[in-house]
Amino acid sequence: MIGYVTLGTSDLARAAKFYDAIAGDMDTKRLLELDRIIIWGKPGSGAGIGLAKPFDGKTPVVGNGVMAAFQARDKAQVDRLYKIALANGGSDEGPPGPRGDSGFYAAYFRDPDGNKLNAFIWG
Repeated sequence: MIGYVTLGTSDLARAAKFYDAIAGDMDTKRLLELDRIIIWGKPGSGAGIGLAKPFDGKTPVVGNGVMAAFQARDKAQVDRLYKIALANGGSDEGPPGPRGDSGFYAAYFRDPDGNKLNAFIWG
């Protein structure tokens, strides 16, 4: 149902470095790159993620309770994505590990602009 999620950035070049590193580990590439927006994903394979400088020219703000999640292939990829995020200017919001007893395994982190993200597997 969701084609892509767009998050705001104040520095598109800095944000692109962060998301290029995450996308590379997920075998994903840039689908669209314009002056103010970059979108990563795979054509026809579900949701992607975009980064944009706000079109109104105002400062981007992080939504409280808003988070985009990357579906990983396995626990090892969840662990890698967490490390990649922190190595590329991200910050910790919860290290990799099981959450509850339903088979949900996730890591939480923020990008350099403060947008909250997670990498997860289920089952």
